[in-house]
Amino acid sequence: MSAKSVNIGRFRRYLPNVYREYGGMGLDFSYSIAIAEELGNIHCGGIPMAIGVQADMATPALTRFGSDELKRRFLAPTIAGDLVACLGVSETGAGSDVASIKTKAVKKGDDYIINGGKMWITNGCQADWMCLLANTSDGPPHKNKSLICLPMKTPGVHVAKKIDKMGMKSSDTAQIFFEDVRVPNKHLIGEEGMGFIYQMLQFQEERMWGVANVLTPMENLIGETVKYTSERKIFSQPLLSNQVVHFRLAELSTEVELLRSLLYRTIGLYIEGNDVTRLASMAKLKAGRLARELSDSCLQFWGGMGFTNEVRISRFYSKKMLTLNPSTEH
Repeated sequence: MSAKSVNIGRFRRYLPNVYREYGGMGLDFSYSIAIAEELGNIHCGGIPMAIGVQADMATPALTRFGSDELKRRFLAPTIAGDLVACLGVSETGAGSDVASIKTKAVKKGDDYIINGGKMWITNGCQADWMCLLANTSDGPPHKNKSLICLPMKTPGVHVAKKIDKMGMKSSDTAQIFFEDVRVPNKHLIGEEGMGFIYQMLQFQEERMWGVANVLTPMENLIGETVKYTSERKIFSQPLLSNQVVHFRLAELSTEVELLRSLLYRTIGLYIEGNDVTRLASMAKLKAGRLARELSDSCLQFWGGMGFTNEVRISRFYSKKMLTLNPSTEH
């Protein structure tokens, strides 16, 4: 099967029915985006990120292309919340460059024998199963990969450590090694050799979810900064009375609304069955840059108070924007 023969629109329109059949509510992707926006009100980035991985990053390929047996074993209990999922893509030498991964799954009889390792795996310490991307042949790097459902309690799976990070302290981000891990061939998601394409499709939903999740915190931080600068007096007048502060916060509010419009347009096209790779990537790029720009600009108006962990702007500056950095954890 080639990339062109994957009927993306058909699978996207089919998804709500698939989710309903395996315990979901049968709603389209816009509802996931609404939840992602609302989760942005949580004063902790690790919790939304864990939910996002579970709902919209580790499971879309299984939902679209997995067999009924795989869906009943892994997808249904994941939707029910009985299993925790993680996504195994990134490696120490292959973060953003997914085609360069080295983990191998070699077919031997009715099994795959997996060797290698994954890095920066969100939910990795607590996950019950991993949506694993591995090389299953020696062919071209975009055609030799497959996605495999890997139970994390399989012998040979070693969770080496929970990584100590700059932010997202509540999120378990793991380094994981595989040593002669044996899983049945039937754990293959879809067709062998299509893993890179399947994963690129999963990345679309991941990007859109990440953008949605950062919109609300940015909006809230602007509101909190307006409130603080209206109360904080410098030279006998509120800081907000300075036009440069007013203008800058107005600019940032405009940027957030423009990003929201781009996201909603992307979501609308996606639900209709269109390939939104370009727009989703543009939104992710803009969100990552705006998160850094907004947090830095607002932090300046908080002065010394902004350097303390007593206020959200400090935590957002050092932690929340990490969810949208170019090397998003997988």
